[in-house]
Amino acid sequence: MPQQAAMAAHAYDSDANLDGRTDDEQEHQEPPQSKAQSRTSKIKSFRIRTVSTFVLIGSFLGFIWSGHVPLMLMIFCIQFAMVRELFRLAQKAQQEYAIEAEQRQGRRGLRKAKLGSSQQWYFFGVAAFWMYLRFVKNQLVVEITSSAKLAHLFGWVMRRHSLLAYLLYTAGFVTFVLRLQKRMYMYQFGQYAWTHMILLVVFIPSSFFVSNIFDGLMWFLLPCSLVIINDIGAYLFGICFGHRKLIQLSPKKTWEGFIGGCITTVVASWYLAGFMSRFKWMTCPRTDLSVYSWLDCEPDDLYKQTRYSLYEVENAFLQPIPDYLDYWRHNGLGMQHISPWLTSLGQISFTARPMQFHAVVLAAFASIIAPFGGFFASGFKRGFKIKDFGDSIPGHGGMTDRMDCQIVMATFSYLYFNNYVARETLAVGGVLTSMLQLGPDEQLELFSKLANILAGDELLPEEFVHDITETIKARADALSSRSCNASL
Repeated sequence: MPQQAAMAAHAYDSDANLDGRTDDEQEHQEPPQSKAQSRTSKIKSFRIRTVSTFVLIGSFLGFIWSGHVPLMLMIFCIQFAMVRELFRLAQKAQQEYAIEAEQRQGRRGLRKAKLGSSQQWYFFGVAAFWMYLRFVKNQLVVEITSSAKLAHLFGWVMRRHSLLAYLLYTAGFVTFVLRLQKRMYMYQFGQYAWTHMILLVVFIPSSFFVSNIFDGLMWFLLPCSLVIINDIGAYLFGICFGHRKLIQLSPKKTWEGFIGGCITTVVASWYLAGFMSRFKWMTCPRTDLSVYSWLDCEPDDLYKQTRYSLYEVENAFLQPIPDYLDYWRHNGLGMQHISPWLTSLGQISFTARPMQFHAVVLAAFASIIAPFGGFFASGFKRGFKIKDFGDSIPGHGGMTDRMDCQIVMATFSYLYFNNYVARETLAVGGVLTSMLQLGPDEQLELFSKLANILAGDELLPEEFVHDITETIKARADALSSRSCNASL
C-alpha cells in the first residue's frame, strides 16, 4: 500500500511505552548502554527502515505502472499478510483456553477440537470469493463473454455468485458445529469469533479499495496518499511544536501534531487532486481485466477545469443537504444575505476542477477520523502487550501496523464515491451482467432484437439477421413439439 511511504514518520505513531510508563521511567529500568552502542544501534535501524521504505515505494510505483489488475493482486497479498498476522495473534489470545482444553481432553482431543488454520483460511477464501467477485463482476463478464467456452463454464457461476458464496460459508459453518466437543465450547467458539472478527474488521473493509481501483486509480491512490500526508504532517508538527497530549492510548501524539497534520492534508489534497486529474491513467475507469493495456476515455466533467464563483461553491456544497436545511440556505443565512461586502465577495471567480472539492472532503476524513484506526490498533496492541502486530516489514513491524488507518479510509472513500460522486452510467460489463439474469429464451429474444437494430444501422448484414431469426424460430418449434409430446 502507498502508506509505506510514510514509514519514515513511524516514530510519531510509535507505541514503545506499552505499559503506560513515561520514557523517563523506562530509561531508569533499562540496562545501561554506552552512547556508542546506542548510536550504532540507531544507525543500523535507520538504514534498515530506509532501505525497506525505498523498496516498498519502488514496488508500489511499479504496480501503479502495471495497471489495475496487478494493483488488485497487490491488495490481496497485503490482506493475506494482515490476516496471517492476526490469526497468529488470535492463537495467542486463546492460549489460556487451549491449556485448559488440553488438560481436560489431552493433546489429541485439543487438535481435534481446534478450528485449525486450514478452516480459518477456508473462511478467508470464502470471504475473498464473495468480495472480489462482487467488485469485478462487470469486468469479468466482459472477459468470459469473449469466448463461448468461458461463457458456458462461468456464466452460471456469475449468475449465482452470492448464493454460491453463502453455500460455501454454510459448509464451513456446518463443519465447525460438527467438531464441537463437550468441555471445549469456550475455546472453540473463541476461535470461531476471532476468525470472523478479523475478516469483518480487517479483510472486508480493505477490500473496498478493489472497487475504487476499477472506478479510477485516482479513487484508490488519492485516499491512500492523504493518509500518508497526514502521518508525515502530524509527525513534523508534533516534533516541532507538540506539547499537549492528544490521547492516552498514544502518549507521543499531540494536539499540535493533530491540527498541523489536518491543515497539511487539506492543503495538499487540493493540489494533489488537481495534478492527478490531468492524467487519463488516473481518471478513466477500467471496464475489463486486461493487463498493461493503456486507457483512453473522454474525461468526466468531474476532472475538467471549471469556472466557479464563491456563490456557486456555496450552492454546490449545500445542494445535497435535505429539504429542511434548504430553508436555512435560502432564508437569511446564505452568503448573499449576511452583508453587502459579502455579496461582492461572493462574485469573485476562480478556476478549479470539481474533483478538488471532493478531495478536500476526503482530506478532512483522512486527518480527523482515519487516525482513530491507528488509536484503535494502539489500544489493541497494548491489550496484548506487544509493540507490533508482526515483523513482515523489516524495520517497520507488521503489515497491519501500516494499514490501520488505511482500512478506515478504504470504506469511507468507497461509500463517498458510490453515494455522492458516481453517476448512473451504462457500460458493456453492466449490460452483460444484467443479461445473464434473463432466461435462455429471453436472451435469444434480446439478441434477435439487437441484431435487427444493428442491421437497421447497417452494422450487420441482413443475411446474418435472417440466420439468427431462423435459429430462434427453430428452437421455439422444437420446444413446442417437445411440450406437445410430453402432454400426450
